[in-house]
Amino acid sequence: MYKIMFSAGETSGDMHGANLAKALKNICSDIEMFGFGGPQMEQAGVKLCKNMLDYSVMGFWEVLINLRKMFKLKDALVAEMKKQKPDILVLIDYPDFNWRLAKEAKKMNIPVFSYIPPSAWAWRKGRAKDVAKIADKIVAIFPFELDVYKKAGADISFVGNPLMDNVKASMSREMAAEFFGINLKEDNILLLPGSRKQEIANLLEPMLQAAQLIKKERPEVKFFLPVATGIDKKYLEEKINEYGLTVKLCEIKTYDLMNCCDFAIATSGTVTLEAALMGLPSIVLYKMSAITYRIAKIFVKIKYFSLPNILVDKQILPELLQDEVNGENIARLARDLYKDTKSAKKVKEELLMVKEKLGSPGVADKTAELILQTADRFKNEIKG
Repeated sequence: MYKIMFSAGETSGDMHGANLAKALKNICSDIEMFGFGGPQMEQAGVKLCKNMLDYSVMGFWEVLINLRKMFKLKDALVAEMKKQKPDILVLIDYPDFNWRLAKEAKKMNIPVFSYIPPSAWAWRKGRAKDVAKIADKIVAIFPFELDVYKKAGADISFVGNPLMDNVKASMSREMAAEFFGINLKEDNILLLPGSRKQEIANLLEPMLQAAQLIKKERPEVKFFLPVATGIDKKYLEEKINEYGLTVKLCEIKTYDLMNCCDFAIATSGTVTLEAALMGLPSIVLYKMSAITYRIAKIFVKIKYFSLPNILVDKQILPELLQDEVNGENIARLARDLYKDTKSAKKVKEELLMVKEKLGSPGVADKTAELILQTADRFKNEIKG
């Protein structure tokens, strides 16, 4: 019998947590899972103490103004940890919150398993030592994360990226085009404003401004937008109508939709990597509050901010940061990504390098095995 507590605070973490929960149940039927997560984890058999959809915030300033709410969440989860006494705590990303929770677990002698550790490779490299002291086992999802953690003395592994298991079309390109009503001979652009309300607030309008300009240049262009879980579809419709645009909102089969479009205008994050694995070029946007950006400029020292570019250490995808994010710049970059351009063909060829960096499939199964091995190790130490 295993009792496993999860903590995942974002949409991507919910997906990864759900895959781990399924893999754990396949390995061991006698297992109980509970914690902090979202609807996908709940569907996979994790009993939610708190739902992540009620706590999704990002950025230094945004977290600061929500501190009281986040402290109450931590207190509630610590109380649940004391009550249920799990064999292991599995943290999935969400670093600013999860590592506070991890410290409380260590006080109770509960082993801590970190899946998707804090990005010490990008900034605050010193925290790798702090994480190494707390985490009993770390599984990274990018190969470039290993070095800084190994130097800090952490027990860390890379078993591949979970997207290698998840990112795949469910039907042929032609079938998907028929499903979505897409004419593959025309230009089709995917808008990916993000899965967080804050991302959408910052980036949807510049995307729609760009769409207006693109429509003037190429009237035949069609726009599509996948609606992330927890996002108000009515809000999206109202914003789109303000700009006098026609954008088809799609709530299912996002990867099939990616397979039909020519390129995306995307918020920086996991979705740009998903698009890259589907062979879909993106114009990558990143915009945060002014105070968060000022703080980030001091501490973050990286050449690129989009994951595909970071992985291959080369600017394959065009990036726009902060004040560069506007309709004119996005529309200008779009001209290089239409299906009839040489530059678009080159980008698609170079995206194959991204896939090569991400390992082989079966990541959830390999990670689930490591979770149970870590729990067993501590059970044996207690018995010994």
